[in-house]
Amino acid sequence: MAVKKLTPVLFVETIEPVLPFWTEHLGFSKTVEVPEGDRLGFVILQQGKVEVMYQSYASADKDLPAVAAAVRKGPTFLYIEVDHLDSLKPALLSRDVYLPERQTFYGAREIGVRDPAGHFLTFSEMSAAAQNG
Repeated sequence: MAVKKLTPVLFVETIEPVLPFWTEHLGFSKTVEVPEGDRLGFVILQQGKVEVMYQSYASADKDLPAVAAAVRKGPTFLYIEVDHLDSLKPALLSRDVYLPERQTFYGAREIGVRDPAGHFLTFSEMSAAAQNG
């Protein structure tokens, strides 16, 4: 078996507050949206080959009733490797920073923020030595 793709699905009360963070600040595009009443129930955000999905709790209640209670137990933690951390820092520093910028022993420069829904996102730039070694 070869894994072809892995896409996280983050569950939230409402999707709309997270959209500007991903589209305006991180350069993702909304490629799919599924309405749930007068709000979004599901959305796919994509940048190149990278994507993330958000699904509302109300949508999960209807779509995944057997696990609907479990999706509310979050938050989710994502580790996101980027080419240039400095280009993201202006957008990230306006967020709720839970992990101030640091240099790690494994060769990464990292900063961690919460998205508007409360999920934890750590952005990382690997040093050339860490990438080659």
